[in-house]
Amino acid sequence: MNKKALLGNPSPSRPNPIPGCPMAAAFAAIGGKWKLTLLYWLAHGESHFAGLRRRGAPITPKVLAEQLRELEADGLVERVETGPVPAPVIYRLTPYGATVLPVVENVRAWGEAHLEHTHGETAPGAAMSCADAVA
Repeated sequence: MNKKALLGNPSPSRPNPIPGCPMAAAFAAIGGKWKLTLLYWLAHGESHFAGLRRRGAPITPKVLAEQLRELEADGLVERVETGPVPAPVIYRLTPYGATVLPVVENVRAWGEAHLEHTHGETAPGAAMSCADAVA
């Protein structure tokens, strides 16, 4: 786990564009195209890489791997090898990653309201399985 993540600093590969700014630190950690969705899915249980790919999102394996690596570097997700080499790997939230779940739920709820406001839809599509609230 990246110890800097505990201090709200982005990983060295993604420098904070505004040092000392909490908003910039937050966006560096969770602002990737799929990061909130991945955190949402992992809030509902650990998953293998292939399981995350099958969730229905149009995410390439390369981008999925990058997003998971960044979440891991920031201490939000852990990668656990579950057997001998080549080891099956599962991804799960860390205790620190669980601290961002209220933000994830607020974004999901706002997105649901936004869909209703802009498109008259009252619930998100089932394709990405993102209709259930985060506990």
